[in-house]
Amino acid sequence: MRASSKWSWVKGCAAAALVPAMLAGITSPAFSLGAQEEEEVAVPDEARPGAYLDEVVVTEEPSESAAITRLEAGEIDLYASGMTDSELYDQAVAAGLEYEESFGSYSEITFNPYGPVFDGTGALNPFSVPRIREAMNYLIDREYIAQEIFGGLAVPRYMPITSAFPDYARLADVARSLELESAHDPVIAEQIITEEMENLGAEMVNDIWHYDGEPVELLFVIRSEDERQEIGDYISAELEDIGFEVDRLYRTAEEASALWMTSAPSEGNFHLYTGGWITTVISRDQASNFDFFYTPRGLGQPLWQAYEPSDEFDDIADRLARREFDTLEERKEMFGEALELAMEDSVRIWLVDEQSFTPMQPEFQVAADLGGGVSGAFLWPHTFRREGEVGGSASIAMPSILTEPWNPLDGSNWIFDMMLIRATGDQGTLPDPFTGLAWPQRIERAEVTVREGLPVGRTHDWVTLETASQIDVPDDAWISWDPEAQEFLTVGDEHPDGLTARRKSVAYYPDDFYESVRWHDGSPISLGDIVLGFILGFDRAQEESPIFDQAQVPAYESFIQDFRGMRIANEDPLVIEWYSDTFFLDAEANVATAFPYYAQGPGAWHTLAAGIRAEADEELAFSSDKADRLEVEWNSMIAGPSLDVLEQHVSAAAEENYIPYAPTLSQFIDSQEASERWENLQAWYDEYEHFWVGIGPYLLEEAFPVEGTVQLTRNAAYADPADKWERFEEPQIAELDVLGPPQVNAGDPAEFEISITFGGAPYASENLDSVSFLVFDSTGSLAYVGDAEEVAEGSWTARLSEDQTREIEPGSTRVEVIASPLIVSIPTFESVEFVISE
Repeated sequence: MRASSKWSWVKGCAAAALVPAMLAGITSPAFSLGAQEEEEVAVPDEARPGAYLDEVVVTEEPSESAAITRLEAGEIDLYASGMTDSELYDQAVAAGLEYEESFGSYSEITFNPYGPVFDGTGALNPFSVPRIREAMNYLIDREYIAQEIFGGLAVPRYMPITSAFPDYARLADVARSLELESAHDPVIAEQIITEEMENLGAEMVNDIWHYDGEPVELLFVIRSEDERQEIGDYISAELEDIGFEVDRLYRTAEEASALWMTSAPSEGNFHLYTGGWITTVISRDQASNFDFFYTPRGLGQPLWQAYEPSDEFDDIADRLARREFDTLEERKEMFGEALELAMEDSVRIWLVDEQSFTPMQPEFQVAADLGGGVSGAFLWPHTFRREGEVGGSASIAMPSILTEPWNPLDGSNWIFDMMLIRATGDQGTLPDPFTGLAWPQRIERAEVTVREGLPVGRTHDWVTLETASQIDVPDDAWISWDPEAQEFLTVGDEHPDGLTARRKSVAYYPDDFYESVRWHDGSPISLGDIVLGFILGFDRAQEESPIFDQAQVPAYESFIQDFRGMRIANEDPLVIEWYSDTFFLDAEANVATAFPYYAQGPGAWHTLAAGIRAEADEELAFSSDKADRLEVEWNSMIAGPSLDVLEQHVSAAAEENYIPYAPTLSQFIDSQEASERWENLQAWYDEYEHFWVGIGPYLLEEAFPVEGTVQLTRNAAYADPADKWERFEEPQIAELDVLGPPQVNAGDPAEFEISITFGGAPYASENLDSVSFLVFDSTGSLAYVGDAEEVAEGSWTARLSEDQTREIEPGSTRVEVIASPLIVSIPTFESVEFVISE
């Protein structure tokens, strides 16, 4: 029997033939200005700093179908959202559009866990019961969603790890077993839900669940822009079939956000929501996913702060996030336990991993990320251009724009906002779009040292990797913060007997760092920008601080368990040392640069200082959770009422020549720098009428949330030439062909021939990390895990011995092969079936 696959994670799904092997990555939406043929463009100039394009205009287009039509008409250049509609794919191909492929998008159902009764409405919330949430895994048919709703451009997803990423290949035997246990079984689902509803005091009356004499109505917030509307309708019907009334609240991204993400769960504005996520880079280590998706440490939003995982789950999620293991075997065991506990918790249940395509005009090119496509790619602003041209303008469209306020600390986390934010920012390192491994961007090189025996490897030579039996933390390293004195505490202060760490990283910045890197308002970057970021990591989570935010406490408490110190080893050229007990599997991921790019964007010390003053006066708040608690505006640095408040504080700060956290920062910011910063910021606001001062290849020219438009213009003072990242070509995703006997007698050996190619040529063995296989018996149980043997370049063999075939349950049997390349972090799966006869 033969099976072949050209797609990395489709797992033999026949409908995936709709998508050719190299759909290259997820692109972002682009609007054309309609007069581009008249624009003057230049030939490529290697010395040109900043972006290739002079201008990018971004507008909102909620309809994917309309986006394809507008691309066909030449009205837009790129649509910044991965599509999974097979009919739209056919239409795009027929129209001659280019497209990029990505694998990092996924859909889920998010539940409101508050209850059992909402404070705001008095309504019953069945999903406050973990067992009911878990039962929803059995009620929903993921295969139906993947095949019928997504037309085969998706595969079932059961857990918080992505089937296209390396961890799934590492954990394939564990993952497959859990998938079998969680298979569609509506009978079991209804039995469990009935039992738990009766325990809540509900009763079935005329086939409808009632509580306190009233029907139990579920408020289902359903996204209306994409396949999630069909998903919502399907799940609504399933819930109605077992006795619930469902109010289907069809909403756009912005409308939905106010109900499920930023409102207090206790108010009862929703019971469940059709969630969608995108991993913006290839995630080579997803150990943090449990902590992010299931605990209050994930986000500072009200919904996350309502999560109450069991002590056991909370502990292992925290330990995995902090990499509290010593070997890969221990890590795998912890993952297995966490996956089971995640199923029991199920504050969200996973539906499908999507194979997305992003359409664009054929004359454009961009470095798209295999995980996040273009909307998630860190390199899109550096590489987006018309092929062979420099200058001109382009237009991008996206389903939602300016969905939530922008501020670097706790502003919008929506993918489409973040795509634009990344264009205005910069980082110490940037991820490879095909592997997820970091490359140096603002730093020049790095050194990593880990304790002997830890499972850390290195790929690139810009970073060195060494091991040591003991890593001592210097006494003068900063380890804590006194929010009242506004001073750092050192390791010598806190640990007079000394302190050790499991990991040390040293990041080296170039000699011209302070001269070449400038904020968009013209201010040169300084040590003050870097040190403020470190201060805020401590200060906002401490009750004595004027800007204490309790939503920061869970993540902070996890951080300080393993943090062992930060040290400025040299100021000019800048050298940053970082000590921690947390480590990552790749040396490149262990480099801490301290560059001032926060969770939600770039932040200069003077722009953040205005927000710090406003929050201390309880006029604005960086996080939506604190804004709700104080009943003030969520700080937006780009539009709305926040701007008047920030302007007042900037004026006052300029008069005072204000330096935030002066007892510490005045050591790194002198009065002349402060004066110049405030003068530059006031001039910036006079010209641009917002306070979003970035540092990246594009600056924010203007933003209009109501109209749904953004204009980005090239930063001519950017530190790098436009062609710096022009080296990423087609990702070499492995193609598999598996051939084996149709029947094997129990007790006879069996061999399966494996061909691994790319573009018709054998896949180089040096570019493969591993080739393994799983055997599933006639009951669907995992019977054997093994490694394939190399025969020749591109040719491998999976062997089963006489004893192994004798021990496998007779009947229909499946061998699944997994090829994991090194040069792209997307594993390829393929399977073949055969019969073991007695």
